[in-house]
Amino acid sequence: MKNPLLILLFSFLFCAENNLALGQTSDVYAQQRSTWLQKAEAAKPPLIKQNKKPVCVVKAVKDTSAYQGWKTEKTGEIESFYRSSFKQNNVRIIDFGEHLTGTFSCTFDTLGNISDAPVRFKLTFAEMPAELGEAFDPYPGGLSRAWLQDEIVTLPYTPYTITIPRRLSFRYVKIELLAASSYFDVCISDINMTATSCVQESKFTLAPQTDPMIQAINRVGLATLKECMQTVYEDGPKRDMRLWIGDLYLEALANTYSYQNNDLTKRCLYLLAGLAQPSGILNSNISEMPTPRAQNSITLDYCLLYNVALHEYLQVSGDQQTAQELWPVALNQLRLAQSYLNEEGLYDTAKQPQYWLVFDWKDNFDRHASIQGLMTFAFQHTCQLAELLGREDEIKEIPGLIKKMKKASRKYLYDKKQGVFVSGPDKQVSYLSQAWMALSETLSQKECARALLTAIENPAACYPGSPYGYHYVIDALIKCGLHQEARDMMLYYWGGMVQKGADTFWEVYDPNDDCRSPYNSHLVNSYCHAWSCTPVYFINKYPEIFQK
Repeated sequence: MKNPLLILLFSFLFCAENNLALGQTSDVYAQQRSTWLQKAEAAKPPLIKQNKKPVCVVKAVKDTSAYQGWKTEKTGEIESFYRSSFKQNNVRIIDFGEHLTGTFSCTFDTLGNISDAPVRFKLTFAEMPAELGEAFDPYPGGLSRAWLQDEIVTLPYTPYTITIPRRLSFRYVKIELLAASSYFDVCISDINMTATSCVQESKFTLAPQTDPMIQAINRVGLATLKECMQTVYEDGPKRDMRLWIGDLYLEALANTYSYQNNDLTKRCLYLLAGLAQPSGILNSNISEMPTPRAQNSITLDYCLLYNVALHEYLQVSGDQQTAQELWPVALNQLRLAQSYLNEEGLYDTAKQPQYWLVFDWKDNFDRHASIQGLMTFAFQHTCQLAELLGREDEIKEIPGLIKKMKKASRKYLYDKKQGVFVSGPDKQVSYLSQAWMALSETLSQKECARALLTAIENPAACYPGSPYGYHYVIDALIKCGLHQEARDMMLYYWGGMVQKGADTFWEVYDPNDDCRSPYNSHLVNSYCHAWSCTPVYFINKYPEIFQK
């Protein structure tokens, strides 16, 4: 994947060029936007609030055998922490025992004489032990340093209660005394965390004979999804706190097989539509605060996944009205994608550079075969959506185009000798190229199964760099009837995170590189990330595979 700053820059340029190329001088959704945004607001779920307290005191310990080289060890009970001297021990770490998202408050009190001067503390909120042990500065990351969750607070006097203004997402809190008068001592008398989510309990339970590791993966996946289900499907509650189309699609799948809050899916679909480009093309992501607004950014694969998400929503909810109202949005995404096909039905890389294709966090991954497969997959879902809505006549040429696309894929991207799809000028073999071609049914089930296994067994093949990529590989394995291989991959990949201490699943995970980051700093990675929650979907949708 390219540098995120370059992605943003090229996205801005692409959006402007795209609108000009389509001859857009007006807003195609001018008549609908207000209604869509009103419906999004009406579907906004109330947040469920829970009061949480820390459970113990810990220390960060450097350990080369631990994930990212750090672990925590318990050093005391939380009861002994309250009202203990900060001058005797000026750095303390408390552990809430679970990952939480919400509002943090803390009461500082006086020990000994009355306070005669301000007191200054630094608070660091950490999802992972490495955030406790490693210095944040000098910061080498490519994203804003402000995403790191540290705050300096100055108390004018004690007793004094502070509430950190921004919402936080963490398990641990490191509290450091920076400056205090010699005349008195200071302590903490109370800590409170108000955790928020729009859901509480899953509506699914696992079979009692389910493998303990599968149970653990499901539990961590549910915690991940719960933390990301706020008033939109967030990608990560620490960073970026945005609704991204790719995350929406995967979260909605997992939600269907757990919490079943369909109103949240409905809200997100309307928000994205209401904040689309004037040309009708969707922005890749939106932020809610202070008011819902879109980042001026288009990614073609995400645009197309909106159609798939809308189709899935209709199937799950039966909500014909919403799907009918949002059909023009799906149609516009289809038309955009069509413009990037050549006469033979092959995605033309010269028409749209690959800066705006997500798929995975992987620097050396060639996306050509994957976008060809995803486009075919999304076109098929759009046809099925049209059939459910009685709108087939509006895209009557698409079934024929799908056949042409599959023919072009077999002609230009399939290496019959190797039995795999190849991508780009170097004929790269990757897991994801095979996965997307399998999901699009470009070859027979047997041929796609062979392609997947050939890639997976090839040590030189490009493997995924994120849970997002691995989701589609497992989905493809199941589609091809490779059930044991799908189970084994989940145990290897998500089970690997559990074994390394995950209480929520991570944005980026490479079993061969614990400190991998697309942002040049693993400290700013998101360690509770929506696109990693989908074992919940697989485990509960396919009990015959994962609960046996």
